[in-house]
Amino acid sequence: MICALACVGTAVVLFPVVKRQNEGVALGFVSARILEAGIIFVGIISLLAVVTLRQDLAGAAGADTAPLITAGDALVAIHNWTFLLGPGIIPGVNAVCLGYLMYRSRLVPRIIPMVGLIGAPLLILSATATMFGVYPQVSVLSGIAAIPIFLWEGSLGVWLVVKGFRPSPITAGTAADTPPAFRDVPV
Repeated sequence: MICALACVGTAVVLFPVVKRQNEGVALGFVSARILEAGIIFVGIISLLAVVTLRQDLAGAAGADTAPLITAGDALVAIHNWTFLLGPGIIPGVNAVCLGYLMYRSRLVPRIIPMVGLIGAPLLILSATATMFGVYPQVSVLSGIAAIPIFLWEGSLGVWLVVKGFRPSPITAGTAADTPPAFRDVPV
């Protein structure tokens, strides 16, 4: 749940800054993060439902438990697909959107968004290969394909915490349009 909430939180926090570069792509980033959070929540709910079914199964001594087992298997399948789509494909879309915005704006060193822009197609291809049964979702190949996205998200987070955004006309706003009386007012 924390991961899903963090998806939405990071997008909402970054939106006011990156919308100055390209509002459409920034809105796409926020939308993709909300979609990712929604998919993660569906996976969580399916696992909680499995727990409930297990409790019902334990209390059904001598009753026909086949329907409960079938329902449990279906809920586990839903979780597996949400795990593939939510943390598998959607982060690739997020990396393309945010990587493009960060690369164009130069708010962080260009190498950081380049790692995300390179890693995004790898992650999407890996998830697609998993969907078509080329290799399992949790495998060495899928782990290798996730490394660039891990580096992208980690380095961006560390950079923003340690250094923050680079000074730029995008983050400074439009000082020329601000009346002189309001330019030096503390926020």
